[in-house]
Order: sequence, then C-alpha cells, then structure tokens
Amino acid sequence: MPASDEASALEAHLGFWLRFLSNHVSARFQRQLEAQGVSVAEWVALRTLWADEETGHARLIQALGMTKGATSKLVSRLEQKGLAHRRSDRADGREQSILLSPSGRALVPLLAALADANDEYFFGHLGARQRQALMETLQGLVRHHRLESLPTA
Repeated sequence: MPASDEASALEAHLGFWLRFLSNHVSARFQRQLEAQGVSVAEWVALRTLWADEETGHARLIQALGMTKGATSKLVSRLEQKGLAHRRSDRADGREQSILLSPSGRALVPLLAALADANDEYFFGHLGARQRQALMETLQGLVRHHRLESLPTA
C-alpha cells in the first residue's frame, strides 16, 4: 500500500486498461447496433431468444441481469419493433413464452456478424494463441469471481 502522500497512477492498474479497452469496444459496437435500430440490451435479448425456440421470462431475466419490470419493458420494445412476440402458455395467461418473430430471427445473424467484425477490429491483430490466452484469462477471472449477469449497458 502506498504511503498516504503517494498515489499510484491510473495507468498502473489493470482495471484502468480493462475499462479503457472495454469502453472503446462497447462504444463502437453500440454505435453499430444503434445504426440497426437496436440497443445493446435488445441485442443480448435477441441473441438469448435466438438460441432457444421459446424462452420464458425467468430465463430472459437471468440472461439480462435485469429486473422483471425492466425485462418486460424491453420485450415490449422488441414487440413494437416487430422482432419478438409473447405467447401465453397457460389458459389463464399468467405464464408466457417469448419468441422471435421471423424478422427478429433474420436480424440476429446480421447483428452477430457486427459483433464478430467488432472483435476483429479490436483483436484481429493478435495471433490465434494470444486471442485464446486472452479469452481464457478473462473467462478465468469471471469464474474466479463468480460473475454471472451479462453486461447489457
């Protein structure tokens, strides 16, 4: 620990460099998504929905790391954009599944290509072994700290 009259430089911290890079990676991708009329949270929801034929609210809430109300509002925005719809699973309508619409299902691979291109822009200069080592290091940190919710903002 530095003495009280000393302070380590921002640039001396791994967290500084992770945040610096993450902010740039995220901001560039966010601009690309917004050009397609989609927010980052909507992208995470769309990609989660794309993985399963039907998704319940609980699964989407878990994937997004959002409250039930915030997730419901996000699903409503996806419905308004014609990208998803809700279907009642029970006669009383209390349980619902969320499904991608055909246009939502068609949009996901296009957005995934943007994510791939964004990764290539920032990390393409790294060799395959460096990229794999970086991925494994970051995933190891996530596991070590038991981080579960996806970043959506």
